[in-house]
Amino acid sequence: MDHAAVLALYDREMRENARPDGPGARIERAGAVVRQVADAQGWNGVLWSRPDAAGADLAIRDQIDRFTGLGRDFEWKVYGHDEPADLGDRLLAAGFRAEPEETLMIGEAAGPVSAAEPPAGVRLVRATDPAGVDLVVDVHERAFGTDGTRLRHRLLARLAADPGTLVAVVALAGAEPVGAARTELVPGTRFAGLWGGGTVEAWRGRGVYRALVAHRARVAAAQGYRYLQVDASPLSRPILARLGLHALSTTTPYLYGV
Repeated sequence: MDHAAVLALYDREMRENARPDGPGARIERAGAVVRQVADAQGWNGVLWSRPDAAGADLAIRDQIDRFTGLGRDFEWKVYGHDEPADLGDRLLAAGFRAEPEETLMIGEAAGPVSAAEPPAGVRLVRATDPAGVDLVVDVHERAFGTDGTRLRHRLLARLAADPGTLVAVVALAGAEPVGAARTELVPGTRFAGLWGGGTVEAWRGRGVYRALVAHRARVAAAQGYRYLQVDASPLSRPILARLGLHALSTTTPYLYGV
């Protein structure tokens, strides 16, 4: 893989020319900034920016004014290769707080990542209705220790409005949900995003996460997507590297008002 070329393609297709990630969301372009504006349950934030050093502080202030004027908390996703190089420091000075850094990893959907199978006694089931979404959210809350209210809202809205762009999967051991994940397919791009992959504590280390990644890779490849993209945590990065994904940059969420 040509890392520089794929990273430039990702920036162009998924950030600079971003599409809304759900019903009711819209993309706004304001100078050197691309942002998404959604309702209070959706994702609000800056997807791409290229202000020069002289204009960066004004661009930051403009985004604060835009989102606070709408009564929205928001996120500014900063990548390790973004300019200016001190953008993160400028955001902190403007009142943002940084979440833990993740690794942007990209791999071929039809590559070795697609080979893993679930462990014995576990089956993967696609979530296509409210009951299935409840299972996904249950795993999310137990695996990550966070409230899944917003996730439930976003998944139900996406499945109702545009089900072909979302694949949500639950790993079941008997009737017990032990893992879950989703894939967001972005029409008109070569990328499928892998999000929310999690396994409940008692089932970690048994191959559930790998199987969820492989299942989603096969779905993406079957629908013509070439690349998988993951914002990987330190725990998932080594697993994804063994499955053939490459670390191309870092990404850090800077939160305002959250």
